[in-house]
Amino acid sequence: MKRSQVLIYKGMARLKYIAMACCLTLAFITAGAQQAANTFTLGDSVFLLNGKPFQVISGEIHYPRVPREAWRQRLQMAKAMGLNTIGTYVFWNVHEPEKDKFSFSGNDDIAAFVKMAQEEGLWVILRPSPYVCAEWEFGGYPYWLQNEKGLIVRSKEKQYLAEYKKYILELGRQLAPLQVNKGGNILMIQVENEYGSYGSDKEYLAINRDMFIEAGFDGMLYTCDPAKDIAKGTLPGLLPAVNGVMNPATIESIIRQHHNGKGPFIVAEWYPAWFDWWGEPHHTVSAEKYAAELDTLLAAGMSVNMYMFHGGTTRGFMNGANCYDTSFYEPQTSSYDYDAPLNEAGNATHKFQLFRSVIQKYTAAPLPAVPPAKKTIAIPEIILKQAVSLFKNLPQPVNATSPLSFEKLGQAYGYVLYRTTVKNAAAGMLAVNGLRDYALVFVNGKKQGVLDRMKKQDSLWLKLDPGTQTIDILVENMGRINFGPNLLKNEKGIVGNVLLNGKELLNWEMFSLPMSAIDNITYGNAANGQPVFRKAEFNLSETGDTYLDMSQWGKGCAWINGHHLGRYWEIGPQQTLYVPAEWLKKGKNELVVFEMLKPSVDKLNALEKPVLDKLKK
Repeated sequence: MKRSQVLIYKGMARLKYIAMACCLTLAFITAGAQQAANTFTLGDSVFLLNGKPFQVISGEIHYPRVPREAWRQRLQMAKAMGLNTIGTYVFWNVHEPEKDKFSFSGNDDIAAFVKMAQEEGLWVILRPSPYVCAEWEFGGYPYWLQNEKGLIVRSKEKQYLAEYKKYILELGRQLAPLQVNKGGNILMIQVENEYGSYGSDKEYLAINRDMFIEAGFDGMLYTCDPAKDIAKGTLPGLLPAVNGVMNPATIESIIRQHHNGKGPFIVAEWYPAWFDWWGEPHHTVSAEKYAAELDTLLAAGMSVNMYMFHGGTTRGFMNGANCYDTSFYEPQTSSYDYDAPLNEAGNATHKFQLFRSVIQKYTAAPLPAVPPAKKTIAIPEIILKQAVSLFKNLPQPVNATSPLSFEKLGQAYGYVLYRTTVKNAAAGMLAVNGLRDYALVFVNGKKQGVLDRMKKQDSLWLKLDPGTQTIDILVENMGRINFGPNLLKNEKGIVGNVLLNGKELLNWEMFSLPMSAIDNITYGNAANGQPVFRKAEFNLSETGDTYLDMSQWGKGCAWINGHHLGRYWEIGPQQTLYVPAEWLKKGKNELVVFEMLKPSVDKLNALEKPVLDKLKK
């Protein structure tokens, strides 16, 4: 062999080796996911992935509603049901809880969630609009926006746009590189969210779009709205998706009407279930009925994002509330089980199995086997012996002539104790104007009664003795409104004045109780009939998912090993708090309960199944 031939052979071998190495590297980078340099475009009637028709079969999962340790299991369950895509909102108040203080780590690491979906072979529909609704506190807006005087959400008001722009640019740094046109798995990005149900300002929508593009979101942008509002919420040049429509012909007609006679055709929120709020029955719908509807949609070539595939749990104080007008207020439960195909704990339901059978008809390859249900455990009686009154653990107060709202106190969530004194006042009617949302009233440390925005109870009769009397009003923020025209009426605490026999009470001390951490509480063993913290340690020989039975308790919230499990309330329908196995440990575990109404209760156990459908009137 001539030297020139040898060199050519070696060169070809080296090129072959380099090519193989590149392929292996690419395979490693995109393991279980799609290759880089994909294209996702609009055909006249279908989506085109790398130039070939692609039917989006998606389901919604919200990363803050699932422990990070459980993300992968939920994504694998999505794959097992036949989904090829995951939809998720991005929550502004999660990622910028305080002005200019951003959070993208731990359970807030949205980029890690998206990358994990890619590792599991799933595409993503990203919904980073400034407003999300989602039965989430303030519809996703951070509470501190209300402290910017004159700021108006979902508008062209300059302060709002300035704050929103800072946030979306920061979000772009996290997520724009993960778009399909950059080698990632984000197929579509939603501009605003059901805006047509709120307003019709096309200039505002265009500003949103331009901010997204400036932030690096240069892939496929779209809008979504219910059918009756779609004309107000669309923007020329963007795909208009429709929410809540079941009939394929209607879906096609609506989208063609608002998209130059073309498709593709997608139901951005298809509802095979619904959410719960306190004091109303648990919502369930027919699995068979919605399996048939899914079959009809997929058979007609419609793309679908089901809301929800997996609801999970709204941890902490992050539930929202409905309040379409001033006649009622409906805070949502902490359980976001939603009667979804995947239940609150991430296990397959009957609905899951029916949907899987439908989806398999439209999927060429066999679906992965469904993982077995996760292990559950029951925990026998836990006695919470350590106890201390809330009034024994008060921080330094803020003083003001009139009551200050949570926002003016710089407090997002939780509780505020309002305290004032009166001298030689006659017994009479106490009226709290602007109660947001639930309160206990005390005189000299003794409970006098309850005020409840849900029941329109804002006054009660006080028994007062001669001399100086201390009046305490403990107010709970039960969740800011997340939908409708009252988004700008979302201050919490006492937002008006307090009257006794028609005379305004002045000179207040206000104790902020956000309960964002509970590791600095000093315990004793007495409750004194006041709202109480109770604590217990218990040992486990094995771990598994479980459900704290709170049905004998009154109202409050609970923590396991420092993790806030959410709220409980005896009125139901939710009577249990889901405890993920990932938050339990073999050996010693710690349980803390804050109880408002029944301070003497000191026992509970944990069940193997949830109780989400028991009302107490």
